[in-house]
Amino acid sequence: MKDVELIERLSQARGASGFEDEVLLIAREYCKDFAEFEEDSMRNLYIKPKYNKGGRPYILLDAHSDEVGFMVQAIKPDGTLRFIPIGGWNEKCLPSSKVQIYTKTGYISGVIAAMPPHFMNAEQRNAPVNYENLVIDAGATSADEAREMGIEIGAPVVPLTFFEHNEKTGILQGKAFDDRIGVAALLKCLKMLNNQRLELDVIGVISSQEEVGERGITAAMHRVKPVAAICFEGCPADDTFSPSYMIQDALKGGVMLRHMDRTVICTPRFTAYAQKIAEKCGIKVQMAVRSGGGNNGAYIISSNGGTPVIVAGIPVRYIHTFNCIAAVEDFNSVTELGEALCQNLTEDIIKGF
Repeated sequence: MKDVELIERLSQARGASGFEDEVLLIAREYCKDFAEFEEDSMRNLYIKPKYNKGGRPYILLDAHSDEVGFMVQAIKPDGTLRFIPIGGWNEKCLPSSKVQIYTKTGYISGVIAAMPPHFMNAEQRNAPVNYENLVIDAGATSADEAREMGIEIGAPVVPLTFFEHNEKTGILQGKAFDDRIGVAALLKCLKMLNNQRLELDVIGVISSQEEVGERGITAAMHRVKPVAAICFEGCPADDTFSPSYMIQDALKGGVMLRHMDRTVICTPRFTAYAQKIAEKCGIKVQMAVRSGGGNNGAYIISSNGGTPVIVAGIPVRYIHTFNCIAAVEDFNSVTELGEALCQNLTEDIIKGF
């Protein structure tokens, strides 16, 4: 499976937090020839490469499978659906957006309703967008008809977005690049390490429910006790929002190595080592300091007595919206850095972190 095809399939997979099954099926298919799998009740997928020697400490490669989405909260008498968010959204971008609603016979399409301006008074035009005045419309004319369509309370909902790849510019557009592009990087990195001489074993964890509080990796770290960890993340690009001197995660800028965000200070010596390896290998990196955000590294670093962790980010414009933009060259930079780190890390080097 080629890289862009892998990213496309992962992007198009439906997997709001808690409902990540489609993503894991793709991961299993991609790795079936060189890895074995375990899965827990939280839908964390543990990928154990057959090329591991066994009896050696693990380097953990982590990426989360879930995407921000919604859940049906109630069915109104007119057949429209009240819903609540799963993860963080900018509510202003929601009206008129196409969505997919889970039913037992498959996903069906709907739209987040937007009142036509013809019916809006001045107060409604100026009112803030919030979940109290938003509904999803799947075309039903009554609550009974909505139920006949298979819609139930508790159904997950995700964006309905088309994936695009511009071969000339290397630009990707689609949904859920947070963190499906990170999942793709993890899977490719595991494959790239096949038939290579490594000082340590590696394990991949595709973790669940990151968007609602790093819940999957919290469970996984009780099961996996790595000596170091690399988080592959789709991270919010700032090159279209920030003044030039503040741009730290630019499209086509290479790997974003994050010093800190609202939840974690990544292991400083590990981050410096990753920067050194990138420079040695000619891999573009950009260093970031964030006052907001968060990722699985926050729990990893404090688990099992302390686990050195870095975040290897792929810049993604318009993250947590229905349409994201990323670059193939940044994806390649992240996989190359992941491979180089796994090739170079030893127990003694990690003890120095």
